[in-house]
Amino acid sequence: MKILLKIEEAAQFVLALYLFSLLPYSWLTFVLLLLTPDIGMIGYLFNPKVGSITYNLTHHKAIAIGLYLLGLVSGINIISLAGIIIFAHSSSDRVLGYGLKYPDAFKLTHLGFIGRSDVKS
Repeated sequence: MKILLKIEEAAQFVLALYLFSLLPYSWLTFVLLLLTPDIGMIGYLFNPKVGSITYNLTHHKAIAIGLYLLGLVSGINIISLAGIIIFAHSSSDRVLGYGLKYPDAFKLTHLGFIGRSDVKS
């Protein structure tokens, strides 16, 4: 099942590339902005609960789609760009196994635990 989900996320990343190609920005812009959603990790400087909220806001695909559509309807391309960057970044994160965060700990995501577990069995 994990492989199937990774293929689905990779396909969504390809969709983001296509949607980006419809915008009037250079590919350099895409590359330079692709990691900007990780700014949401700054909330972890306060505590895991705040960190999970800020991280999830900058990695949530529904927010990304909403921004893209808002930009499309309003004709404001930079809003669509923000949505596509969040969508592409989130898709690539999930291909790598990084999901939305639970408030308990950074390594606990909706896709499971990131990295080695400290729990001995």
